[in-house]
Amino acid sequence: MNSVIKTCFAVVLAANSVWVSASDDVRGQAITIQEAARADLTGYHLVRDLTTEVGARMPGTEADKRGVDWMVKRFKALGFDKVWTEPVTFPNWVRGAEKAWVNAPFKQDLHITALGGSVGTEGPVSGDVVMFADLESLKQADPALVAGKIVYVAKRMFRHIEGAGYGEAVVARAQGAGVAAEKGAAAFLIRSIGTDSHRFPHTGMMSARPNIVAAALSNPDADQLERLLAKHAISVTIDVNAGFQGEYTSHNVIADITGSEFPEEIILIGGHLDSWDLGTGAIDDGAGIGITTGAAVQFLKQGQRPKRTIRVVAFANEEQGLIGAYHYAKAHEAELDKHIVASESDFGAGPVWSWVTNIDEPLPTWMNVAREVMMGLEIPYRGNHATGGGPDIIPLFQKGVKVFRLNQDGRDYFDLHHTADDTFDKIDRDAFQQNVAAWATMLYFFAQQPAVATEQK
Repeated sequence: MNSVIKTCFAVVLAANSVWVSASDDVRGQAITIQEAARADLTGYHLVRDLTTEVGARMPGTEADKRGVDWMVKRFKALGFDKVWTEPVTFPNWVRGAEKAWVNAPFKQDLHITALGGSVGTEGPVSGDVVMFADLESLKQADPALVAGKIVYVAKRMFRHIEGAGYGEAVVARAQGAGVAAEKGAAAFLIRSIGTDSHRFPHTGMMSARPNIVAAALSNPDADQLERLLAKHAISVTIDVNAGFQGEYTSHNVIADITGSEFPEEIILIGGHLDSWDLGTGAIDDGAGIGITTGAAVQFLKQGQRPKRTIRVVAFANEEQGLIGAYHYAKAHEAELDKHIVASESDFGAGPVWSWVTNIDEPLPTWMNVAREVMMGLEIPYRGNHATGGGPDIIPLFQKGVKVFRLNQDGRDYFDLHHTADDTFDKIDRDAFQQNVAAWATMLYFFAQQPAVATEQK
């Protein structure tokens, strides 16, 4: 072996030994923060207290304001370096009384809830029911078949670990009433976009503002209506008080743990603070606020200040169209190049079963250690997959911010989603703590390691 080769070989060996030593240290620190996060109940107690002391946080309500004030106080009490709010203004949709029933010959009540953005009926509206299998069938229908009728779309959502059935079914909620109104319908009903068999209808926002009332039937009531329609022509009456009433200003609530070495570089995480009004907003999305906050505070509790700034955002009014998220992206547009990576927890509190990124291959060297440490929680890396990082992260993703996503088991999520059954007792503490540990682990690697998105293998 000549002297040049020997010298090069020695340099390589030295570099490798430095990396092995560094990776062992990184691994040990990551495991320490992971174990501490799994045992610490800060985030779990945050969700408990939020849903107990504030309850449902419908955008535009008095509880929305109380929720913002509560979140500011809690962030400050937890010791975040900087806590502030940013205003978010939107049209104020209000729900009032709502009921429906089947008329003769099979008179009986139906459990419904108005869809977000629906108008009221201004007195009961009655009509014969015409049923369609899905939105596409309604789109293809002759207007003469629909005019003056109450349109019912029967599309059923299927259960899936990633919630894959939601996108296929929710288009009926988003667009159906608008299509029905254009064809002259008197009112619009859908089978709830959910996977449960409970008599709790699922609400949710529409993408347009049709001039007819729009509501969801609980799944058992949808089954009942379909059985009745199989026997006889059915007339239904709907009586709903709802509609837009001016504008309302809520706030994104933002909290920073300032980075010790790269304070201008931001790791952004969070969830949405608002909820629908039917339950108490525990799984959607009190859990996401609690999980991400509980993970971030580990750096304060362990006395290990992150090198980069960790920012937790409790977004306003996600439910009615990612409104707070788009406000954040616009307000911080000039500094988005300093947002190193972003992600949101907004899929309940089921256990994390995999994680993905959209960081370009080849991955930074430290991610090999991250993959190993995450396997301590039985969470494998699924690679570079298509992900927007979570609903409220989409506006940042669209502007080029890198994202990651911790995939939760969502097979039960749509049993509770947007219903009166979304309450704190539905959260499994062990699964919740596994989430907090996973998030704390990912924060450690993104916040602490050099050259997050550029240092290559």
